[in-house]
Amino acid sequence: MKALILNSGLGSRMGDITNTHPKCMTEIQDNETIISRQLNLLKECGITEVVMTTGYFNEVLQDYCNSLGLGMNITYVNNPKYMETNYIYSIYCAKDFLDDDIILMHGDLVFSKNVLKNVLSSVKSCMTVSSTLPLPEKDFKAVIHEGKIEKVGIEFFDDAQAAQPLYKINKDDWKVWLNNIIKFCENDNRKCYAENAFNEVSDKCSIYPLDVKNDLCSEIDNPEDLKKVSTILKNNNGCY
Repeated sequence: MKALILNSGLGSRMGDITNTHPKCMTEIQDNETIISRQLNLLKECGITEVVMTTGYFNEVLQDYCNSLGLGMNITYVNNPKYMETNYIYSIYCAKDFLDDDIILMHGDLVFSKNVLKNVLSSVKSCMTVSSTLPLPEKDFKAVIHEGKIEKVGIEFFDDAQAAQPLYKINKDDWKVWLNNIIKFCENDNRKCYAENAFNEVSDKCSIYPLDVKNDLCSEIDNPEDLKKVSTILKNNNGCY
């Protein structure tokens, strides 16, 4: 099993915080960044093979991750067109390294160890959702039909739950999704979400909702999100 961490975005909504490094290197507690937390939790859970896509500040990110000394095998794949594409194209750039079961996450996602353990222990392919959080206006929702995820996107509200981009995808399901990602990109459809490619093949790519309820699983899109997540971690003495 490999972890695929997507870190090619610009992080423009973070303001000055991302002037000198990618968003994933933002500090969320003393001596802990988003990416250092992700990598440490993955290693604690036995995942040591990582494919990491990069964009701007490519070398800064590589040097930082290598400096952590975690003993993980990290393959860095740069998206040279990060300014003009979405992360669907970053996945396309990394396609030759993804022939395995996949743990897929965005590089700005902060989650508890318990969430990651539950994702990893799922026998079925899954995506984290929350049945207790309100539906976000501008973030991902998952449309659930007969116990399966039928669609993922920001535009769906009916039969939907709040969702976060943390997946475990078994190899056979991933092959279906990845093949459609490749089709999208080779037809010059590179500015959409990777989930647009999933939505076309969800009848063949079986991904199930994993309800994390109120457990920590949150993207950091702006300084307000950063403050909220940092407060949660502080209030739990970092033991989250």
